[in-house]
Amino acid sequence: FNHRREDDCSAIECYMKQYGVTAQEAYNEFNKHIESSWKDVNEEFLKPTEMPTPVLCRSLNLARVMDVLYREGDGYTHVGKAAKVFDTSTSLTRK
Repeated sequence: FNHRREDDCSAIECYMKQYGVTAQEAYNEFNKHIESSWKDVNEEFLKPTEMPTPVLCRSLNLARVMDVLYREGDGYTHVGKAAKVFDTSTSLTRK
């Protein structure tokens, strides 16, 4: 959630300013929304649909990657331990 330029604001900073809460309270609220969204995704994935399962799996896997990269901050810009472990494990499964 770090910003790159002075005029850039992170989602956490915007939430803090809008609702007058601390950074920890903002993170907690974001995590509640994330958990709720995962429940929705999983529930919808289990419903019958005309969409082929492999297409749905790709979308679900993309969401999983985003969760790994951004759960503890901006893991794409600031590569952390979780992203490195994820990269290593996916490299091993491709061989």
